[in-house]
Amino acid sequence: MSVYGFVWRHLPGNTAAKLVGMLLLLGLAALFLWYGVFPWLEPRVALDEVTVG
Repeated sequence: MSVYGFVWRHLPGNTAAKLVGMLLLLGLAALFLWYGVFPWLEPRVALDEVTVG
């Protein structure tokens, strides 16, 4: 059982409405990551410090 299957079964409506709902949920998750999690995580992870040698 996957998370996507669980969400798909619990969304209301026909296939088109479920597809729109799923895309909306995925977009909201991406926005939350982009504007919430990644800015919080950036100072804690040293991705810009590259050492060659």
